[in-house]
Amino acid sequence: MPDIDERRPIAVTMGDPAGVGPEVAARAWAARREYGLPPFVAIGDIAAIEAVWDGPAVRVGAMEEVVRAFDTALPVWHLEDSGPLTPGSPTPAGATCALHALETGIGLTRNGASDALVTGSVSKHALHGIGYTHPGQTEFIAERCGVTATNAVMMLAGPALRVVPLTVHIPLSEVPERLTADLIAAKARIVARGLSRDFGIAAPRLAIAGLNPHAGESGQLGDEEIRIIAPAVAQLAGEGIAIDGPLAADALFAPGIRDQYHAILCCYHDQALAPFKALHFHDGVNLTLGLPIIRTSPDHGTAFDIAGTGKADPGPTIAAIAMAAQMATARERSSAPAK
Repeated sequence: MPDIDERRPIAVTMGDPAGVGPEVAARAWAARREYGLPPFVAIGDIAAIEAVWDGPAVRVGAMEEVVRAFDTALPVWHLEDSGPLTPGSPTPAGATCALHALETGIGLTRNGASDALVTGSVSKHALHGIGYTHPGQTEFIAERCGVTATNAVMMLAGPALRVVPLTVHIPLSEVPERLTADLIAAKARIVARGLSRDFGIAAPRLAIAGLNPHAGESGQLGDEEIRIIAPAVAQLAGEGIAIDGPLAADALFAPGIRDQYHAILCCYHDQALAPFKALHFHDGVNLTLGLPIIRTSPDHGTAFDIAGTGKADPGPTIAAIAMAAQMATARERSSAPAK
């Protein structure tokens, strides 16, 4: 396999230039040796870096320049001047720059110039103000990669836990009607395939949490487990996917139980993210399975309230870059011809 310095650089979008993205990208570069990070390039407005960081940064226009510059300065793929910058105060010009950075990062990764894409946090409100119509970055990336949004599966990953919310940003009252056996089976297949291809796990083992307390208590506390989840589990098991469930969520995340599984599928957003953030608030990574490219993201928002104060934690960005590099290595190994 290629040495770390021989790999293609990772594309890191800064996200909204008024958020913490520029600062954490710069501080990740400053910690590159401590964490053994591979070469990466920050994509956006170089002024956003200079506004919050006084370390060395250099403009690059080709990925070959990134590798040469990385040891002594943060390489920045400068796209455009996003106008007057005030950390914590998003602007339409800043949102436009963030969108262009995302498009550039996708392009560099799709054409093979970059090993993986790490996306900084954006303001959905600011993006929608310039005509952006996608719910988030994941849907935009999936569209640009020719993948339907339903086949792009969000996973939260950390050293001790990987979780997948089967439904995401919808009201809790809508979860039972959105949860179907077909949805569960489709996402579980993508997760199992992703664990093999992007994490090098030869025989992934999955679990799925029940929707209701005590996983429905044999129908006494709800019948979704019987009507929806159990048939999906039986179908997946028949296809050779190792999956247990539905299991009671109140015990599933306990040490000794969660450790038996490579990923846990959850029925709704907070069922997945509450235990995950309790364990991995500072080193959790948001990643997307089912794409032709590798995409990770730090598991936090723009944090406009602390932008420019020096308080932003670069840990999630460092973790996202490191995981992207590990996934790139695993994917390369999985696609290498057998000897």
